Amino acid sequence: MNNNFKSTHSSATGGNRVWLTRFAGLLVVASLVACGSSVKLDDVPVEDRTGGGAAGLAGAGGTGSGVDPRGVSGVEVPGMDSQQPEAMARVVYFDYDSFEVRAEYAATLEANARYLKTNSGRKIALEGHTDERGGREYNLALGQKRAEAVRRSLSLMGVSESQMEPVSFGEEKPAALGMDEESYAKNRRVELTYR
Repeated sequence: MNNNFKSTHSSATGGNRVWLTRFAGLLVVASLVACGSSVKLDDVPVEDRTGGGAAGLAGAGGTGSGVDPRGVSGVEVPGMDSQQPEAMARVVYFDYDSFEVRAEYAATLEANARYLKTNSGRKIALEGHTDERGGREYNLALGQKRAEAVRRSLSLMGVSESQMEPVSFGEEKPAALGMDEESYAKNRRVELTYR
């Protein structure tokens, strides 16, 4: 009788373990599903403090105040209000899955290098961006490689390393919100932002 009790007790305990393992797995899956969202953070309308009404979508070309009307404020980058040089291109675009600076942007980089060498007190943020394809970590790394490629090019043209700061936004700040090749091409870029 004692052996019979032991056998029944073992199988009940084994069944409980299987049930608990499955239940724990379901809890993990449910938690991950609850954390995921198909809503893009940049699709939130941004309040326009100039009085002209809604400013469009956050991140859509850098318009708006960066303040979410629901009370969540945008990221403030020091020096973003600095006067940007006029009549000088400040965007370098990249091919899909590439961080090679194309030859067609040599004139853009040369003009920015001349400006930075003449104005040694100015600093520049090299903001690397990607389209939305690829994972978040991959896109952050690719955006950083693009920013670093532009930094190297400017450095070879005589710009001081202390004047440049490469940073990656990955896919987080799209210039175009479409899901077609034209939009993707506009999002694969490095923006040169003066401080």
